[in-house]
Amino acid sequence: MSGEDVDEITKIVVIDSESVLPSDAAMKIYESDVDITIKETCFGTMVTGPRESVEKVVAEVRALDPNHVFVKQRGFPPGDKRRCRASRGGGPRPGFHYLRNEVATLPIISRALDEYETYNPAEKKESPDKISPSKLKDIIESEL
Repeated sequence: MSGEDVDEITKIVVIDSESVLPSDAAMKIYESDVDITIKETCFGTMVTGPRESVEKVVAEVRALDPNHVFVKQRGFPPGDKRRCRASRGGGPRPGFHYLRNEVATLPIISRALDEYETYNPAEKKESPDKISPSKLKDIIESEL
C-alpha cells in the first residue's frame, strides 16, 4: 500500500481530570506500539497516523477516565502549511480561539457526565385524587 492510499487522520486529545494528568495520557500514547506521530500542545496531544492506529490509541487513552478525556478530530495534521503559524507569519492559527472556548467548557461537561452516570431517579409517587371545583370552593370558604 502506498502512502497516498493510507487513510490518515489527526485527533486532539484533551484531558480534564483529577486522576489522569495530560502527561499520563501523553505517556500512554508514547508507549503504544502503533505507527503514529504525536505532538503535545497547550491544549493536549495531537495524534496523527493511519485511522486504525489513531482510533486504537485514542480508545486506550479515553479508557483511563472516559468522562474526563475528550477527543476531537482535526482537519489538518500538525505542521500543515494551510494551518501552521510558521508558514502564515505568526499569530493564532485559525480555529484557535474556538478550541480555547471549547476546552473551557470541558469541566462543565465532565461534571454533567459524572452526575448522569450516578443519577438515581426519585421514586414515582402517587398523586392525590383530583378534587372538584365545588369541594375546593368549600375548603377555601371554610378557611375564611
